[in-house]
Amino acid sequence: MSKSILPNITKRWSPRAFSSKSISEEDLDLLFKAAGKAASSYNEQPWRFVYAHREDTQNFNLLLECLTEFNQKWAKNAAVLVATVAKKSFSNNGKPNAHSWHDIGLAMGNLSLQATSMDIYLHHMAGYDKEKTIESLNIRADYEPVTFVAIGYLGDKEQLPDNLKEQETPESPRKDVDEITFVGQMGK
Repeated sequence: MSKSILPNITKRWSPRAFSSKSISEEDLDLLFKAAGKAASSYNEQPWRFVYAHREDTQNFNLLLECLTEFNQKWAKNAAVLVATVAKKSFSNNGKPNAHSWHDIGLAMGNLSLQATSMDIYLHHMAGYDKEKTIESLNIRADYEPVTFVAIGYLGDKEQLPDNLKEQETPESPRKDVDEITFVGQMGK
């Protein structure tokens, strides 16, 4: 029997064109439950998600205004915006958790695969104002923003600004395994 990569992994991509279709609170809850099943250092589960549906204009705009102008232009059409937030220290001893961002990555990987299985798409964004995010979203001192995520159903790329239309494709180059793996020592 031939082995292959799971279909939800190969189907996943990061569009910028989202449809106007809303995501139900039930479906969004399922995505967050999938995220919550991720592994984490000492089972700390340091991830927190600040989100708003597009229909919740006031809260959606709070998140949207934290993004760079470039990201605002297309993310405004997402059904949901999410800020991912990491707890900076371990709850049991107060020591810094150097792995919290990694753990959020695992949680978002789970969320991405669950979303893909439901024909929901995500686009992760690093383009945001950290200080504005902390202030606007009332991020507590022991937490820090990591990324923003636009979530929604696939839309028509014609709604995008001209400079983004040609980038809107599920096919993006990936490095070969021999470029990202090393046996024993890196650089040999």
